[in-house]
Amino acid sequence: MARIVMKFGGTSMAGTERIRRVAGIVKRQQEAGHEVAVVVSAMAGETDRLVNFSREAHALYDPAEYDVVVASGEQVTSGLLAMTLQAMGCKARSWLGWQLPIITDDAHAKARIQTIESEALLASMAAGEIAVIPGFQGVTEDGRITTLGRGGSDTSAVAVAAGIKADRCDIYTDVDGVYTTDPRIVAKARKLKNVTYEEMLELASVGSKVLQTRCVALAMKEGVRVQVLSSFIDEHAPAADTLPGTMIVSDEELARIQEDLQMERQLITGIAADKNEAKVILTAVPDRPGAVASIFTPLAEANINVDVIIQNVGREDTDTDVTFTVPQADLDRTVAVLEANKGTIGYAKMTTDSKVAKVSVVGVGMRSHAGVAATMFKSLASRGINIQAISTSEIKVSVVIDADEVELAVRLLHTAYGLDG
Repeated sequence: MARIVMKFGGTSMAGTERIRRVAGIVKRQQEAGHEVAVVVSAMAGETDRLVNFSREAHALYDPAEYDVVVASGEQVTSGLLAMTLQAMGCKARSWLGWQLPIITDDAHAKARIQTIESEALLASMAAGEIAVIPGFQGVTEDGRITTLGRGGSDTSAVAVAAGIKADRCDIYTDVDGVYTTDPRIVAKARKLKNVTYEEMLELASVGSKVLQTRCVALAMKEGVRVQVLSSFIDEHAPAADTLPGTMIVSDEELARIQEDLQMERQLITGIAADKNEAKVILTAVPDRPGAVASIFTPLAEANINVDVIIQNVGREDTDTDVTFTVPQADLDRTVAVLEANKGTIGYAKMTTDSKVAKVSVVGVGMRSHAGVAATMFKSLASRGINIQAISTSEIKVSVVIDADEVELAVRLLHTAYGLDG
């Protein structure tokens, strides 16, 4: 018998028929002898609808009241799923964020979970009751409803799994696992049986849409084993732990698995692409201490996330060029912030390009193998793809290229690293 947290996203909860299918999946897990808690998202599109209502009510809405409104979407689906399970003969009840409670800080609309009181929840599960918990929401110490920001339900699920010391957290989505790259781009992309936390964190940060980075970071911190599965399966499909999903585990556990199977670790785990990039170039920035800080400090204060950064070698010790990327949605705000601080920064000219994309290769095997970057650069050069910027970490190499060349680049690299199925 295992203790399992199951999380279902908005597309899985979109309407009573899909909720009934979800209830069937949950019921089979309980019938297999497991203790089960379920975390649910709002119905697909519901959160956007509630956000629009908030904006229509007040353009400069109070974030605390905004949270009250948008948290209601998950409250509806948790109640509906509990009722559906009861109709199937299961013992089930919903637990709202304030009832457990899930305690967060007071950063409304982007709160972070601090603690989860699990005693009552564990007692209920031990008595054979399925706990249904709305994701995305919590409560402050003084009793105000909070929400965790976009993708917060995945984070809720991992936090609940950590709080009740679950054997694993199954996250059901509209894909059936983590692939070596986007199967819509590369037909030969393979589903991965196991991925390490670090690899998944890097893949999530560079464009893979399977899981949110906050969710993966929390799983890594708390040691929660996460399985990615699809809820869009046949009604009589087998239990989750027999399905070919992807398990996200620690580096140590993956090493044990591969040792038991006498497998050599693959050099590259996956290729990710992100078209949500825009490039900014500042020319003739004074080459002096503090110059770069004068660029990125005001951007940080405006909550603009800067990604790839390149500073060219100074010309005759007088000035330098600085290139960096930001999310496309933040480009206009970035330009406004830099123009407002032009006197302090001292650049001569600013140019921008929103038709760029980032392609990344990720794999823990990079730590022990040389030549990963060289393979990437040679493969792209062989088809005339120009690299505009480069960024690296211990297990990742990313390049910025023209957006029109992304799919070709992904296919080239998938083949070059031997990932084709």
